[in-house]
Amino acid sequence: MSVRIRLTHWLHQQWQKKGWFSLVMRPLSALAALFVQRKQQRYEQDPAASYRSPVPVIVVGNIIVGGAGKTPVVLALTEQLRALGWTPGIVSRGYGVEIGPSPRVGQGQLAAEQFGDEPALIAAQTRAPIAVHPRRALAAQALLEKYPAVDLIISDDGLQHLALQRDMEVVVQDARGVGNGLLLPAGPLRESPERLRRVDWLISQIVADQTPPSTPQPTEPGRALSMSLRPYQLEHLSSGRRLSWSDWSQEYGQQELQALAAIGQPTRFFTMLRACGLHLSQTFPLPDHAALQAQDFQALHEGPVLITRKDAVKCQHLNDPRLWVVDVQPVFSRPDWIAELDSLLRERRSTLPTLPGVQ
Repeated sequence: MSVRIRLTHWLHQQWQKKGWFSLVMRPLSALAALFVQRKQQRYEQDPAASYRSPVPVIVVGNIIVGGAGKTPVVLALTEQLRALGWTPGIVSRGYGVEIGPSPRVGQGQLAAEQFGDEPALIAAQTRAPIAVHPRRALAAQALLEKYPAVDLIISDDGLQHLALQRDMEVVVQDARGVGNGLLLPAGPLRESPERLRRVDWLISQIVADQTPPSTPQPTEPGRALSMSLRPYQLEHLSSGRRLSWSDWSQEYGQQELQALAAIGQPTRFFTMLRACGLHLSQTFPLPDHAALQAQDFQALHEGPVLITRKDAVKCQHLNDPRLWVVDVQPVFSRPDWIAELDSLLRERRSTLPTLPGVQ
């Protein structure tokens, strides 16, 4: 286990049980809370300081550090809203990549080392145009300039990026909920737990038979739901062969299996696989967004190695016949929530300006 993984695990333990590190850091958390509050007030009092897109904007984010399951929600929104008549485009930070002063814009198969692993995954899966830049307002402007047919922007993360005005906020959380309820560095939160009351939708990702965490709920009733991820097919990365989950389990499920993941919460991936009936002899958690190389797989034996689709975009060059990519799909406790969101977006669209605002 890498030093970064061990440090992350230790920090989450400290935060969860309010250990000595959490207690010592409380004064800094109070300062962080004050900074966040003043930042929010500044943008509320001066709307001209932020960019108002001429098309509706949905932000999918979280208030807790680490992966909480945003990407499957972004994929589901993109695909289902397209089926309802929208032409969505994506903006993202491009984490782990040096973008430079100008946004990078593309569509289809994009290089993870140029756009980031999550944007590359989203672009490949949805074929939607995507723009990446740490300043998401710039990314949104570049996206609309190059792809004028886009009539809806979905921001992958960016809940705290208030320089981009939004019409809908979707927050995704996992079993950690709000942790110890404290902001960084005494706790795992970027914003106060009360922020959840102001979002439009709150989605709790659960694994196996978990119960959704008890956290503040959106003010609008019925806007809280749960989501579980279920594998539906696997792809042999080096050959492109695809099998349904049941066919793959029947053919390979009795072999000695391994799993590797470089995502925010890798144990969640392993738990899902075990909950679906697989016995994993070895699991290898790596830091989120880690660049995967052949040496990362040297400790694994010759049996099948299961990886996430997010990691697959960084493994194409390895040509390792052991690698199988697990494709998952979200199952929502309220299947109609995206249809309701669609209706709200159409109402909002009629009130938007016809020309971009000035940042």
